[in-house]
Amino acid sequence: MTRPIAILGGTGPAGTGLALRWARAGETIIIGSRDSARAQQTAAAIQQKAGPQSQVSGMENSAACAAADILMLTVPFEGQATLLKQLKPSITEGSILIDATVPLAASLGGRASRTLGIWQGSAAQQAAELVPKEVSVVSAFHNVSAELLNGDAPLDCDVIVCSDDPDAAQLTRELAAKIPGVRAIDGGKLENARIVEQITALLIGFNIRHKGHAGIRITGLPPQAYR
Repeated sequence: MTRPIAILGGTGPAGTGLALRWARAGETIIIGSRDSARAQQTAAAIQQKAGPQSQVSGMENSAACAAADILMLTVPFEGQATLLKQLKPSITEGSILIDATVPLAASLGGRASRTLGIWQGSAAQQAAELVPKEVSVVSAFHNVSAELLNGDAPLDCDVIVCSDDPDAAQLTRELAAKIPGVRAIDGGKLENARIVEQITALLIGFNIRHKGHAGIRITGLPPQAYR
């Protein structure tokens, strides 16, 4: 039995897309939401798309935290701090929190193609200050199109993974590689997350101008860099 993955704020496009891809790959998925009924409805819809052998359930966010030690955070920046403060007592010691939060200016009424300055340096570093000290924070999945994740075709993109915990980073890269077409790359320490988060705003600008679903590919590295 695989370790369950709880996707917090999992009813949005990014959450459902990751849930769908991982469920198809055989992972056990828990959709977390403020509303347990909505979580269950979303889980049922994902399971229908993923197939009868998939394992997808839905719970309220705090229950999802208590049921899993791999947590995937897919919420807008304006909800990140509030949610993590609420969930802190429910996050078990030794958990891994994978954070895909991007501090887009749009969250405060600005342009979606700009990021906000974060005192800690990045949204991921802010998350690290908000969760229990025994929790490893990983920054990943910022630059993957949510719309493409919710489809059936392989993706054409790389996922840059940043963390101060090498084991948590390795697990996250393995999860990323389960998505067809995705390669995962070690992006170094968590402090590098600020760079990756800013790339998202750049890609949003591309998508607005060219009406596409831009991703990134890192070239010129040896094959072992993508393992």
